Amino acid sequence: MQAKQTFEFIKLEHEDGGGIAVVTMNGPEKRNALSLELMRELIAAFRGIGSDRRVYAAILRGEGPAFSAGHDLRELQCRDADAYEEIFDTCVELMQMIQSIPQPVIAEVAAVATAAGCQLVATCDLAMAAPQAKFATPGVRIGLFCSTPMVALTRAVGRKRAMEMLLTGDFIDAQTAADWGLVNRVVPSENLHNAATELARKVGAASRSIVGLGKSAFYTQVDLDQASAYAYAKEVMTMNALEENAQEGISAFVEKRTPIWRD
Repeated sequence: MQAKQTFEFIKLEHEDGGGIAVVTMNGPEKRNALSLELMRELIAAFRGIGSDRRVYAAILRGEGPAFSAGHDLRELQCRDADAYEEIFDTCVELMQMIQSIPQPVIAEVAAVATAAGCQLVATCDLAMAAPQAKFATPGVRIGLFCSTPMVALTRAVGRKRAMEMLLTGDFIDAQTAADWGLVNRVVPSENLHNAATELARKVGAASRSIVGLGKSAFYTQVDLDQASAYAYAKEVMTMNALEENAQEGISAFVEKRTPIWRD
């Protein structure tokens, strides 16, 4: 990996000729706790990725013994309402930024992801986990219910499973996380980054503009009722069919050749 931009709390690097952006939370001594400054750097990094036409996918990972332990609890001691609102507003902005950029974001989870760290995994479009990875939303045990994490968690694993995690604070292991839909699959630790990169490259084989269109449409329709979702989706498909890359892809399939995307 070749360094591309310098931050204080994260690393932003590029692989595959710049096509894959690798964002690494780089605070292992604090278990990559999501301090206000770390979240702001992640927002800036993903904003830049979103506008970089070279990048077709991003990977989010954490250095050290944790993917992320969630919010920095030292920032949550003895503050006023304005301070808490700033922290949680920034957290929500980060989650929305990840889902708003056109490139798919893949969580590469090598270790523990708790509270807002678990929220990050649930928020990412795709996720790969090592066998030793564990996931929990344990805020209830310290009197701070994981209210913002539950938004992403519920949408990933469903109501009953999310409630179990939220009410007990218990860990689930990597295979359970895969069975429940929190991560896509579990791969050996030594192959984790290669597996995330391979998945990113599969995404990159498609038209970037069409992938971006599809990602945006997915998050728009997912919380609509079925009739509204179909009404919206058919409009998207009509616009999609008019796209140059759609016509190129259809022609290439009919002509039994590899499409040439015009991104």
